[in-house]
Amino acid sequence: MRISIGSDHAGFQLKEKLESHLRELGHEVTDVGTHDEESVDYPDLAAAVARAVGAGEAERGVLVCGSGIGVAIAANKVDGVRAASVSDPEMARMSRLHNDANVVTMGGRYLSEEVAQDIVDTFLDTEFEGGRHQRRVDKITALERNRG
Repeated sequence: MRISIGSDHAGFQLKEKLESHLRELGHEVTDVGTHDEESVDYPDLAAAVARAVGAGEAERGVLVCGSGIGVAIAANKVDGVRAASVSDPEMARMSRLHNDANVVTMGGRYLSEEVAQDIVDTFLDTEFEGGRHQRRVDKITALERNRG
């Protein structure tokens, strides 16, 4: 799977570990940064990942900041992106199953490497259920078209 990954300085260490994990699993990973722990503005990295997903250059996105909240808010401003800030594998599963989320966001200050890997694995392995949920996702897409 083609995955775009990014983080701010607070999520850098966890992002690096997740990137290695994803590559070990055979995924094609594009790391948009940041590439060290120097302070950066999380909306810039969230936008880069979200734009890649929204444009179809990546099938899924992974974002990490201190809490996972800021990058989710920023990523959700990009058309075609449904970013879910999650803190456990079950939330990741539900974000895919019912919401067809295509970007997962996490808090680097709050999650262990093991839990974060479980979240990402679950997020990537869970298919969208469709059915009654498709109607709801379509309504989210309609909201994007009516911005302004």
